[in-house]
Amino acid sequence: MKLITSLTTPFGRKIRILLAEKGLPCEIMEAVPWDADSPVPDFNPLGKVPVLVRDDGSTLFDSRVIAGYLDGLAGPALIPAGGEARIQVLRWEALADGINDASVAVFLERKRQAAQRSDAWIERQLGKVRAGLEEATRQLQGDYCCGEFSMADIALIACLDYVQLRIKDAVALEHWPVLASYRQRLHGRESVASTAPPA
Repeated sequence: MKLITSLTTPFGRKIRILLAEKGLPCEIMEAVPWDADSPVPDFNPLGKVPVLVRDDGSTLFDSRVIAGYLDGLAGPALIPAGGEARIQVLRWEALADGINDASVAVFLERKRQAAQRSDAWIERQLGKVRAGLEEATRQLQGDYCCGEFSMADIALIACLDYVQLRIKDAVALEHWPVLASYRQRLHGRESVASTAPPA
């Protein structure tokens, strides 16, 4: 297998953590989707990362689809098979991914020329990030999102690290001490530490 991703995207980071947790061998191919000569559109018509190229040459894209596929390849299961436990893990993943979407939108908007940049749009997206972090704070009980380490935690730690990587000036995690403590604790896990995005 080969994973096509950038090392900073939180969506690709989720998959790299999952691969590390499961001990699945996978080649990592770095690619920035918006580079003019990016190979990403050759593998994903939507031009987004991550993309998983399977051994038969077929591709999977969207991190949730990739995670679901990989989780079935080797134990232990990090996405419950069914019932309320599955719904809660997937809800956490959706919350983290939504925060990521808004954070990425802020990062990209800030890269635009000043005359084209919309401060109102940036503030709207930052509002989503802050609301998402408030919800995560309300929902987080104990050491892990759903009682034991799962895909929910993989999604959340990738999200929190991305927020601090890209928009810490506007959303400092110190304002959410429960999440700051959780983040510090998860950084002690090998799969998390070994996949840290470059500063």
